[in-house]
Amino acid sequence: MEKHNVIPEGFLWGAAVTSFQTEGAWNEGGKGPSIVDARPVKEGQSDWTTAVDFYHRYKEDIALFQEMGFNAYRTSISWSRIFPAGEGEVNEEGLQFYDDLFDEMLASGIQPVITLYHFDLPLALAEKYNGFASRKVVDLFDRYARTVFKRFGHKVKYWLTFNEQNLVLTNPHHWGAKLDGAENEEALRYQVTHNAFIAHAKAVKSLHELVPGGKMAGMVTYQVTYPQTCKPEDAIANMKAKELLVDFYFDVFAHGEYPSYVTKDLERKGIMPFFEEGDAELLKENTVDYLSISYYQSQTVSAEKTDDKWLISGVTPNPHLKANEWGWAIDPIGLRVCLKDMYARYRLPIFITENGIGVREELNEHNTVEDDYRIEYLSEHIKQMKLAMEEGVEVIGYLTWGSTDLISSGGQFEKRYGFVFVNRGETDMRDLKRYKKKSFDWYKQVISTNGQDLENKQNVSLK
Repeated sequence: MEKHNVIPEGFLWGAAVTSFQTEGAWNEGGKGPSIVDARPVKEGQSDWTTAVDFYHRYKEDIALFQEMGFNAYRTSISWSRIFPAGEGEVNEEGLQFYDDLFDEMLASGIQPVITLYHFDLPLALAEKYNGFASRKVVDLFDRYARTVFKRFGHKVKYWLTFNEQNLVLTNPHHWGAKLDGAENEEALRYQVTHNAFIAHAKAVKSLHELVPGGKMAGMVTYQVTYPQTCKPEDAIANMKAKELLVDFYFDVFAHGEYPSYVTKDLERKGIMPFFEEGDAELLKENTVDYLSISYYQSQTVSAEKTDDKWLISGVTPNPHLKANEWGWAIDPIGLRVCLKDMYARYRLPIFITENGIGVREELNEHNTVEDDYRIEYLSEHIKQMKLAMEEGVEVIGYLTWGSTDLISSGGQFEKRYGFVFVNRGETDMRDLKRYKKKSFDWYKQVISTNGQDLENKQNVSLK
């Protein structure tokens, strides 16, 4: 008798990227510069000018995704393609590019899953207003969001406001905000965090007004943490780290208000962010339709290593887990831990919108990559997702990070994530030709069996 499949029909399978890590064409089609374009390039690493040239090659790439059986593909819209200076006149050529892209995806049976903002603020808004430190930028973000909802709402059902919004507190520069000269740096971090929450809530409101049936998520990068030992001190240190790493954001997304563990701390320090009139109501009335996560790794928390100088401290590698080349612990069970915890707390559908492993790779003599390690990594994570679903967690989709290879968010091309090898180096563009890795056929099999068949069929090297 065929085993019952816990994964429902219509489950969303595919992969995820960003505009700036794939598109290239950084100054074509009327696009203005973003803060990513202005980022200093480390010696020996790549810039963002060409990426994998998805801007010119998207039809070829989407044909490959269709061959794998994708029914969903996540990318981001580049705000500076739509409003080159972040404000002012809309750029029709930018809108048309995404119109054409989404049409190609839909014609191939692939639903666009679209992130409004993925760390790529129009540079002019960072220079003029200090990014999301300014409420002016919050309003401009809403204008941008409304513009794309009106244009693409009939083509895109699933949206995310900010990529990995829980990084705003520790990395406000990703939101275009500089802390130099701040009277109180911690206070400014929380103000930028608040402004991002308000921008998020305005976008939820705008989507629900403009797009009937449109679904909006709040997204975090979920780094699971465990107490380093079974000492009670480590347990409470872990709880406090988790509150600021993930819970704060989900609590606001799902419950529409700041949790008391945050407000009590901010009031005690005298740094509660400034709430404009109507902010509390805006948050309360515009909660999300689903929750979204990226998941890559877990760590532990040690009370002995906590330090009051840091907002989140005591986080340290887990000695019981193997790590990848970049020091990220490989922990498939951690994905099940976070899914179970999220669903118990929020009872909202969960969309895994990033999960993957970056590895240095080169083509072999057969013009492929024998990436059994990627197959094993993804297979083990999907197994844990299925166990969580058997235990009652509602997961609506699973997207790997990287479909083709792409530039990593730190600016490295050698950190390859995709099912498709793109023939280029860090600075040598070569011919950008696409080659299928071994994992390409494996993922095709996973999708065609709706996650039933996770076996690595050809575990014999072709070499």
